[in-house]
Amino acid sequence: MTETKGRSSVFKRFLPLLVLLAGLGAFFALGLDRYVTLDTLRDNRQALTAWVVEYWALAAFIYVLAYIAVVAFSLPGALVATLTGGFLFGTVFGGLLTVAGATIGATAIFLAAKTALGDMLREKAGPKLRKLEDGFGKNAFSYMLVLRLVPVFPFFLVNLAPAFLGVPLRTYVAATFVGIIPGTFVFASLGNGLGAVFDAGSDPDLGLIFKPEILGPILALAALALVPVLYRRFASGRAAD
Repeated sequence: MTETKGRSSVFKRFLPLLVLLAGLGAFFALGLDRYVTLDTLRDNRQALTAWVVEYWALAAFIYVLAYIAVVAFSLPGALVATLTGGFLFGTVFGGLLTVAGATIGATAIFLAAKTALGDMLREKAGPKLRKLEDGFGKNAFSYMLVLRLVPVFPFFLVNLAPAFLGVPLRTYVAATFVGIIPGTFVFASLGNGLGAVFDAGSDPDLGLIFKPEILGPILALAALALVPVLYRRFASGRAAD
């Protein structure tokens, strides 16, 4: 009886993560990745824009759900989805809807990973991992904010790693929400101008975010986010002296 309960508990713990992995596998098995392209948006833009005009609220709701799925299942095409949001809903609303969907989706995969593996890994963690967890945990919001602002690591990896480092849910959600805003609105703005790009028969400049006038302010925000970390280290150093 105890063994059966133990197996049931393990299954329940891994179920959310298994669902997300199954969704990722089904996405590729059904060949849906072929449709997550700018060509698909270009070919269907008239029908999509007309539908959004007629059913704006429903379209916005479906877009947020779709973006949640893209992030939660770690599907490719988040950039195309962000551009689509700007194209269909404009820079402001497209950006806001994308931030909402991305935050909820990232929270879903964070909770799934934390439930399935996070607690178990921390229990078996060695001294090095515990030291890393302690250092990250003391400045979790600042580190998370930098990782969200500057896309040095893949988005899905930044979704998972904090689950294994004991980052509190509230800190994770807040840093994710704030940190993805600048980049999201840059690409939503780019998506807002896709109509003219399509009419010209050209492709959008997806390297826009790496231009100095765009990347500079984002890096400045990332540096500002590290100020509390540097201050704590300076203060602790002086206290030790």
